[in-house]
Amino acid sequence: MYKRIVLKLSGEALAGERGFGLENDKVAEVAAEIDEIRSLGVEIAIVVGGGNIFRGIASQAKAMDRVSADNMGMLATVINAIAVQDALEQRGVESRVMTAVAMNQLAEPYIRRRAVRHLEKGRVVIFAAGTGNPYFSTDTAASLRAMEIKADVLLKGTKVGGIYTADPVLDKTAVKYETISYMEILQKGLKVMDLTAVSLCKDNNLPMVVFNMNEPGNIKRVVLGEKIGSLVTA
Repeated sequence: MYKRIVLKLSGEALAGERGFGLENDKVAEVAAEIDEIRSLGVEIAIVVGGGNIFRGIASQAKAMDRVSADNMGMLATVINAIAVQDALEQRGVESRVMTAVAMNQLAEPYIRRRAVRHLEKGRVVIFAAGTGNPYFSTDTAASLRAMEIKADVLLKGTKVGGIYTADPVLDKTAVKYETISYMEILQKGLKVMDLTAVSLCKDNNLPMVVFNMNEPGNIKRVVLGEKIGSLVTA
């Protein structure tokens, strides 16, 4: 069983079947799973995306300056983080939102030592606003935070069962990788996460599990060491 994890949640994972905005039932479902694995003694940090509200590289932002668009995307992640925090605290789970962009009335600033202290006290820490810089994705933020807090593993929840030779939604002949290295991901050009995040994980020997978030109980199964999804190693 992993002791300390970083869970990368896409904004779409909080949108449910609609694919945009926030679906309260889906957020509550995610919070219930997080509560369950926290009760096992696992220290949990979460990095949230914002694609269900606004994505800086999406078509909706193509007429905008990239820096402005990415700043809007970072703010979208803060909305999602506060929603997850609210769902957790309704279940009696202590949590803290820490943002890479200062907004003291809404959340704590990200300070690495303080984040680790929260985890040691059993609080769930939700990292928002990505890295605080434009041009960097929340995948890169997840890799960076996982390394900074010395997480055992990075868990990336998606809407498919792992990493495939092609997009399994479009190509029914796509084959899933049970295990794969970061170098293979780079060589094969697999779009699992952006190249900066892949390189960061590879250079720092951080293992990652890519799995289906839409199957209830999957987060717990991964944490307990069940072989679901795809394991990525350096």
